[in-house]
Amino acid sequence: MASNLLQIDSLTKSFGDHRLFENISFGIFEGDKIGLIAKNGAGKTTLLNMIAGKEPIDGGKIVFRNEIRFAYLEQSPPYDPDKTVIESCFNTDNDIARVISRYEEVMSSGKHEEMDEVISQMDLLKAWDYELRIKQILSTLKITKLDQKMGELSGGQIKRVALANVLISEPDLVILDEPTNHLDLDMVEWLEDYLSRSGISLLMVTHDRYFLDRVCTQIIEIEDFQIYSYKGNYSYYLEKREERIMNQNAETDRARNLFRKELDWMRRQPQARATKAKARIDDFYKLEEKAKKRKRDAQLRLDGKGSYIGNKIFEAQHVDKRFDEIVITKDFNYIFARYEKMGIVGNNGTGKSTFVKMLLGDIAPDSGVFDVGETVNFGYYSQDGLQFNEESKVIDVVQEIAEVIDLGNGNKLTASQFLQHFLFAPEKQHDYIYKLSGGEKRRLYLCTVLIKNPNFLVLDEPTNDLDIVTLNMLEEYLTSFKGCLIVVSHDRYFMDKVVDHLMVFEGNGVINEFPGNYTQYREWKAIEDRRALEEQKSVAAERQSEKENTKVAEKTKLSFKERKEFELLEKEIEALETEKSVITQALSSGTLSSEELIDKSNRIGEVLSLIDEKTMRWLELSELA
Repeated sequence: MASNLLQIDSLTKSFGDHRLFENISFGIFEGDKIGLIAKNGAGKTTLLNMIAGKEPIDGGKIVFRNEIRFAYLEQSPPYDPDKTVIESCFNTDNDIARVISRYEEVMSSGKHEEMDEVISQMDLLKAWDYELRIKQILSTLKITKLDQKMGELSGGQIKRVALANVLISEPDLVILDEPTNHLDLDMVEWLEDYLSRSGISLLMVTHDRYFLDRVCTQIIEIEDFQIYSYKGNYSYYLEKREERIMNQNAETDRARNLFRKELDWMRRQPQARATKAKARIDDFYKLEEKAKKRKRDAQLRLDGKGSYIGNKIFEAQHVDKRFDEIVITKDFNYIFARYEKMGIVGNNGTGKSTFVKMLLGDIAPDSGVFDVGETVNFGYYSQDGLQFNEESKVIDVVQEIAEVIDLGNGNKLTASQFLQHFLFAPEKQHDYIYKLSGGEKRRLYLCTVLIKNPNFLVLDEPTNDLDIVTLNMLEEYLTSFKGCLIVVSHDRYFMDKVVDHLMVFEGNGVINEFPGNYTQYREWKAIEDRRALEEQKSVAAERQSEKENTKVAEKTKLSFKERKEFELLEKEIEALETEKSVITQALSSGTLSSEELIDKSNRIGEVLSLIDEKTMRWLELSELA
C-alpha cells in the first residue's frame, strides 16, 4: 500500500472578508499525480504557498511524512539577477545544495569530527556528481550558457533553470505552479513525457488541459470554498463533474418544490400567532438557502460580432527583420485572407512576438512593409500589456472604454453584463484592482480588449495565468468570432479549438505554413522526424561501412614504440584505478586529519583526470592493434 506523503486537515484561509476555502482536507500518497483546478481568485497559488510554508494558515494543519524531501516550482521563481546560471543552481534551497555547502564549510574549517556525517549525507544524496548532473539537465532543457547572468535570461529560460533545480534534487514530492508558462511547445512535451513516465509524486496547478489529461491521475477542484476530488485524468474529471452538477441541480430542484409549499404555509400563518412551529420555521430558512444553490454552469453565449471588415486585411511584402545575428524574417511575403484564423507556433526566440509587433506597427521592419487594410480594427492582447491603476475599480476600468458592447442582431450588453460573462459577479465589479489575483487581472485585461469590439484579434500568449473556466469562455467567443484572428500560444488544447491553420517559425528566418491544427501538425512532424532519422541512420551506416572498408585496406600494425606504449598504458590505468579505490575508501573512513582530507580530495581529482587521459590514448592505439 502506498504511504501518505502529505496530509491536509480542515485547512482554512481568508484575506480579510474574502474567504478562499474552509475546512478542506485531502492527502497526497506515493505515486499520486494531482492536478489542482479552480477559478482565478479561488486560492490555488495560496494553497501551494501554504503547503510550501510561504503563507501562514488561518486554521487546520499541514503534516508532511518524516524526512520527506519536496521541491516547489513557483509561478515566478525569484533569482539574484547578478548571479550566473550555475551559481544560481548551487545557491538554490534544496538538500543537495545544502549538504555541498556544509561539506565545503567543514573542509575549510577543519572540523574533521563532523566529516563522517557530511560524507555519509553526500553519499546518500549522490551529491559528488551534482555539478555534472545539473549541467546535463540544463543541457536537456536547452540552457547551455552556464556563465550567463540570470538577469539576462528570458522568462522562459528562468523557468527552465528553476525547473532544473526542482528535478535535479530528486524529491519525493514536487509542487508545480503553472510549470508550462513561458515554456515552448517542445519543452512542454518533454516535461509532460518526463513526469508521466517518472514515479515522482506531484501536486500542480496548470491551465494546460492536454498536460492535465496526460500526466495526472487525480484532479482536485476548489469550488464554493470546499474540495471535490476525482480519481482520474482531466477527461474523467469533466465527465464526473457534469454528473455532480446534474445531481446537485436535481437536489436543488427538489428543495425548490418543497420550498414553494413551505413558503405558502409561512404566508398563511397569522402574523401575531405565537404557536407557529419554531423548528419548522428554522427548517424553512435552511431550505430557502438550499433552494437558491442551483449551479449555473451554462453561461450566456457571447457571440463575437466584431465591427465590419473589408476584403483587404493585410499583405506582408518582402519583410526583413533581424537583431544582430538573430534573423526573424527573411524576404517574407504573405496575403492574409478575410476571416482567417491563424495560429503561430515555434520555439522561444524564433521571433513570434516580434512578427506580431511588426504587423501592429510597434516595431519597424528593416525592409519591406505590412500593408494593412483601412477597415481593420486591431484588438491586441500582449504578454506585457497588463497595466492598471491599482486604485481603480473593476467596473470603472471597463466603462472607461465602453458602456455598451454591440453583439449584433439588436443584442447589446452593458459593461456590467459583459463582466459577469467573464465571471466578475456584481459585487466583485466594485472591488479595487489591487484586491484581484494575478489571474483575475489577466481576465480583466482580456475584457478591456474584447469590449472594444475589434474585427481583428491578435492574442500573444493569452492563456498564461487564465483559469480553465475563462479559457473555455474565450474559446467559445473566438469560435463564433466574425473577424480575423492571430494567436501566438503554447497551449495545444487552445490552439486546436480556435485556429484552422498554423504559421510555424523554425528560426533563422525560416517560416512555414501548415494547413491544420496543432495536433495534426505534431503528428505530421513526428512522421517527418522519423523519416529524417531513418535517412540519417542509413547515410551514417553507409559512411561507416565505407570507413571500415577503407580502414581494412589501409590498416597498419602498431610500431614497436606504440606497442610498448600500449602495454604500459594498460598497467598505468590499472594502477590509477587501484589508487582511486584506495583514496575513496580513505575519504569515507573518518580517520583522516583535515590536512589529509584536503590532500586526498585534491589527489582524487588528479587521478580521475589521468584515468580519462590515458584511457583515451589506449582507445586510439587499440584501434590499430
